[in-house]
Amino acid sequence: MAFDFSMADFIPFRDREACARVRAIRRADICDHPNPDFRIRVIEDADSFFLAFALDMVERIRLAAEEGRRIVMILPVGPMAQYDRAVEIINRLRIPLGHLHSFNMDEFADEAGNSAPADWPGSFQRAMWQRFYARIDPELRPPAEQIHFPSSANIADYGRRIADLGGADVCYGGIGWCGHVAFFEAHLGAEYSSLEEYCRASARLVDLHPMTIMQTSLHHGGDWSNVPPRAVTIGPAEILGCGLRSFWLNVDLGGVSWQRFIGRLVAFGPVSEWVPGSILQTARTDYTLVGAVADDVV
Repeated sequence: MAFDFSMADFIPFRDREACARVRAIRRADICDHPNPDFRIRVIEDADSFFLAFALDMVERIRLAAEEGRRIVMILPVGPMAQYDRAVEIINRLRIPLGHLHSFNMDEFADEAGNSAPADWPGSFQRAMWQRFYARIDPELRPPAEQIHFPSSANIADYGRRIADLGGADVCYGGIGWCGHVAFFEAHLGAEYSSLEEYCRASARLVDLHPMTIMQTSLHHGGDWSNVPPRAVTIGPAEILGCGLRSFWLNVDLGGVSWQRFIGRLVAFGPVSEWVPGSILQTARTDYTLVGAVADDVV
C-alpha cells in the first residue's frame, strides 16, 4: 500500500524524485560518474582506507618538497586515523614539512559567535595539535606561523589568507549528514540569490543545522547537549578555488553508515546550494568511499 508524506520541514533539499533516484544507485554502479573529473573509488576496509588517506597527504607533501615548492592544504577534523598514520610515515622517512602551509576547515563557536578556545576538549585546533602537529618531530614540523585555524578573530579574512597564497593546492574533507562541506550548511542556500552567487561565498560564521548537531553527537555518546550551536568555516569559494578536492567518506557506526544516502546525493544528485557538497561535481574531485558507505542504501 502506498504511503505518501512530505519530508520534515527542517530538511532543506526537497526534491523527492532526485532522492529516489540516488537512493536506488547500487554499489556495483557507484563508481560510474558522468563527469570523468569526478573520480569515485571504493576501499573496502577501514585500515586500508586510512592508510590510503595518509599516503595521499604525505605523497603530496613529499613531492612538493622534492620540486622545491610550497604546498597549501585545507585540512579537516572528523576522521583522525589518517593523521596517526601520516605522523608515523613522516617521522620514519624524515620528511620535512617546512614548505607546508595548512588551513583547517572549521571550528565550533558559541551562540554569540565566539570560536572555541584551543584548550577546550572539543576544539578542532586542539585535536589537530594532539593527533598531528605535536607528534611530528620538531625538526620536521612546519613553522607555527604556517599552521592556520579559523577563529572569530580572523574569519573575516580567512579566505583571503588562502587566496593570497594562490589558493590551496588540495582541499581534504568529508560530507556531513545534511550534505555540508566543512561547516557550510545546507540551509545557507536560502541566503544566496543563485547557485553562482553561492559558489562565490567565502569563509564566515554560520549556525549549525539540526542534522549536524545530531551527527556530531553520535561521536560523543549521542550527547547533543554538548555540541555548540555555531561554527566558523571556509565556504564554497575556498573549496572550488583549490587545485584538487580530495574527499573521504568513512563513517561506519556499528555497520550502518548514515553517509550511504547523502554520499550518493552529493555525487549523483543535482548540483544545488541546498546540498553543499554537490558543488564538488563541477570541479576536479577525488571521492573515496569506505566499503560500508558504498553499500546499498536499502
